[in-house]
Amino acid sequence: MQISGNTIFIPGSTSGIGLALALALQARGNTVIVGGRRADLLERIAADHPGLDTVRVDTADPASIEAAAKDVIARHPDLNVLITMAGIMRPEDWHRPQGFLETAEATVTTNVLGPIRLIGAFVAHLQTRPDATIMTVSSGLAFTPLKVTPTYNASKAAVHMLSESIRLQLADTTVKVVELVPPSVQTALMPGHEENEHAMPLDAYIAEAVGLIESQPDATEIQVERVKFLRYGEARGDYDQVVAALNAADPHND
Repeated sequence: MQISGNTIFIPGSTSGIGLALALALQARGNTVIVGGRRADLLERIAADHPGLDTVRVDTADPASIEAAAKDVIARHPDLNVLITMAGIMRPEDWHRPQGFLETAEATVTTNVLGPIRLIGAFVAHLQTRPDATIMTVSSGLAFTPLKVTPTYNASKAAVHMLSESIRLQLADTTVKVVELVPPSVQTALMPGHEENEHAMPLDAYIAEAVGLIESQPDATEIQVERVKFLRYGEARGDYDQVVAALNAADPHND
């Protein structure tokens, strides 16, 4: 993916990594459209950040995705990058169904069906562009499990393998598939996580990730140094130690 000159839609980018990435990419000379569920929040973002476009989209709702895709493509026919940012992360207790089933189903709907439906809504259009990118968003937890979030871990592992697979299928098109693989980052993804001393500061993460996008335009995964501890534990042969260290450090395991 080239760092500038793109028209980029980022659903699920009204806060956290999504909004910070949107602003960083806008600063690099891209047209950026921010997507989110709350109209009032979108209006505030547009007012606070001139030049950002916004569109309402609920990535858990197929009809909303379809409507948003039509709107974005109509207003921005040059759209050539989709970043499937939306996701939820919630703790679960698998000792009894009341402790996890509803949360697990919502997580799969948002984190797995959401990207699938978004890609489905945009892939035909992206193939008409001379240089296009689908950027998926997985996690270091796709490779090393956090005990308290089983379905989140599984959903991100699914996104990783989905990315690997559709990259093969789309190799005969103009569409590149790039996987953004964040470590734990200080955002509001889970309660209290913005103050988690074990998580990477948001500004530092965005600066390093955008730098990698710029310096490695042909990369298939965007991995900051901090995520490689989780990403390559099995390959290094220290997977059990990585799992133990991750779960000992996480405050949500208390």
